[in-house]
Amino acid sequence: MSFPWANEYKPSHPTMVWLDERLPLPRFVYNAIGAGYPVPRNLNYMWNFGVLAGFCLVIQIVTGIVLAMHYAANTDVAFASTEHIMRDVNWGWLLRYAHSNGASAFFVVVYAHIFRGFYFGSYKAPREMLWLLGVVIFLLMMATAFMGYVLPWGQMSYWGAQVITGLFSAIPLVGNSLHTWLLGGFAPDQAALNRFFSLHFLLPFVILGVVILHIWALHIPGSTNPTGVEVKTESDTVPFHPYYTAKDGFGLAVFLFLYCAMVFFFPNALGHPDNYIPANPMQTPAHIVPEWYFWPYYAILRAFTQDFLFIPAKLMGVLAMFSSILVWFLLPWLDRSPVRSGHYRPVFKKFYWLLVADVVVLGYCGGSPAAEPYVMISQLAALYYFLHFFVILPVVSSLEKPLPLPFSITEAVLGSDDAASLTAAE
Repeated sequence: MSFPWANEYKPSHPTMVWLDERLPLPRFVYNAIGAGYPVPRNLNYMWNFGVLAGFCLVIQIVTGIVLAMHYAANTDVAFASTEHIMRDVNWGWLLRYAHSNGASAFFVVVYAHIFRGFYFGSYKAPREMLWLLGVVIFLLMMATAFMGYVLPWGQMSYWGAQVITGLFSAIPLVGNSLHTWLLGGFAPDQAALNRFFSLHFLLPFVILGVVILHIWALHIPGSTNPTGVEVKTESDTVPFHPYYTAKDGFGLAVFLFLYCAMVFFFPNALGHPDNYIPANPMQTPAHIVPEWYFWPYYAILRAFTQDFLFIPAKLMGVLAMFSSILVWFLLPWLDRSPVRSGHYRPVFKKFYWLLVADVVVLGYCGGSPAAEPYVMISQLAALYYFLHFFVILPVVSSLEKPLPLPFSITEAVLGSDDAASLTAAE
């Protein structure tokens, strides 16, 4: 985003002048996160989650690289090598707990980031590409997390891999061949573990590359804000540094406090007890369940229990599960309201909170046994989920009468913005 009032980078030290002429890295950083990057003056703490997500990605990459140095991707010793990391490697327990709980923290932050985008219309023009790249990042995160869950080679790791990869066998004609190709065999074994380990190590760097594109896409139109009103004058913005570096710093301190409390005091709270038992292909766990951040999609998958005409229930469940995320790609075109922020959309706001409650219900049902009443509740919740995106959102966006918007960001923060009005009149 280019503003005529943005501070220009002017190196004064001869070394920095020389570097700027040959490799303008300091200029790039200054324009990206320094005083040369103006941002809306009314951003609240809901805009901290982008920085926190980047920090979580760094934690996962750094701890993952060190853990990979001690892990053995071999079905005979994978479980033992995980225990070796916990018991024998210096600070190995800390690295493993930081990595496993870091995955959960990453998803908490990203879910908050996504639902903030839902509420404030971050997917609307001219930020469609920013939103689409964000959905790609989320899909890559899900793939990476699933493969990482398999690596300890405990009971839930093995059977989770068996169930999730088995979903591909529901695809007509090529399903069984695709399932065998993915695993390198007919069941999770050495070939599957090697593949999952390789991809689990590689995909975080792919995510990092897409994150760079995501940030680049953000800097073209600039950040949105709680009002949804675009920047009009210099009075609408403040430099990113020091105003938002300080704000992000405070948010990061709060996050680290909660994250460290989890790592040091409740490191196994989100883990499944069965995954502390070595994988046994001959003994199926009583209740196979993925990690908590997959529960809403798992509930949608299990909501389909009866075949419909010639379509098997399993295939419908698989299609619905993937569609529940792929529908996010269509959001910029499903929501046709000219108003971005949910603050000024009273009807949309009510349905938004119904969606949040619906996703929580799906998550609860996804972590519960596949029995009544959870299956029936999952069916109703899954039905509402798709109704929200394909019916309610387009209808509300077309018929809703939004509240009056402020003239500018400054007016929303400080009251009447005479300077901005005068500039617009000229």
